[in-house]
Amino acid sequence: MKACRRSLRSCHSGPQDAPGALQVANTLVPIGALWWAIAATAGVSPLLSGALALAIGLLLVRAFVLMHDCGHRSLFRSRRLNRWCGVLLGVLAGIAQPVWSRNHDHHHVTNGDWERYRGPLAVIPVHEYIALTRGRQWRFRVLRSIWLSPLAGLLYFVVWPRLNCLRATASLLRHVLRGGVPRGVPALAARLRSYARPYCGSAADCGHMLVNNIALLAAWGAMAWALGAVLFFSCYLLAMAVAGAVAIVLFAVQHNFARSYASATAGWDRDRAVMDGTSFLVLPAWLNWVTADIAYHHVHHLCSGIPNYRLAACHRHAQQRFATVARVRLGEVAGAVRYILWDTDLQRLVSVAELAG
Repeated sequence: MKACRRSLRSCHSGPQDAPGALQVANTLVPIGALWWAIAATAGVSPLLSGALALAIGLLLVRAFVLMHDCGHRSLFRSRRLNRWCGVLLGVLAGIAQPVWSRNHDHHHVTNGDWERYRGPLAVIPVHEYIALTRGRQWRFRVLRSIWLSPLAGLLYFVVWPRLNCLRATASLLRHVLRGGVPRGVPALAARLRSYARPYCGSAADCGHMLVNNIALLAAWGAMAWALGAVLFFSCYLLAMAVAGAVAIVLFAVQHNFARSYASATAGWDRDRAVMDGTSFLVLPAWLNWVTADIAYHHVHHLCSGIPNYRLAACHRHAQQRFATVARVRLGEVAGAVRYILWDTDLQRLVSVAELAG
């Protein structure tokens, strides 16, 4: 695996600023054009507005993947471009990108270790599922249904980031003022450094969340003023539901599938996690463009510094080495995300149907 990583790095150089800038442009410009089209055709047909909003939702998926790449510093060569473009794309996604990226890094270093990271579907071990009552088992299954992914997407991208920002800001103020107003800059700095909560790792994280929310609320206000509140928010929420659903299902199926590697922390093998715990999504070309080739997720986990626009070439370069990587086709996605239980004995994920059989 080390030799494979070296080979990929030597054959495919790191990110370049021009291709990264082109990707951002061919994502943001169509989003802007579609919003203009919604404004220009307002009142013509609700179905037309809905169709345009659906298209915006798909482009927001692409924007989210590019934001993800900025966090890995793999979209641009320039650190500054990665940082500031990530912040901008984070406003589109409704997420403070620096905070999200640090949490996402945890996924990369724990992939396949289901004891430390349970993924977006919150996988549980088989013995815990069996111990649940029938009602709780039903609830567990229903909450992970692919049909609820639009609602989950709205919660993840629209609701929770706003609530977490409010919680973090209030708790930071209480923390700073606990024991009275700090006397002097050193005392204030010490209190800020000592701040940490499960939903906000530091005072800096709170600042990132606050800036993201202020920028997003300003954008909401401007768009509602320009298009009308009802038209804007109905189209925006539809677009975010689509984007959120696709993003959550996409991320889940990259690690939840038949026989996916699932280990405890003790004995966890990073190389097996890449080869047996990450999938290769076989998608049509247009959907690969929409998702910025993140379907080549096995290559991304092998070497996260490879730009998305070189992932396909890297896969072809080492396709013999990737022969054992699980392939998941578009028609198999719904079945793949049913693998929501961790068999600790077999060290793989299983579905409820497989357990019952």
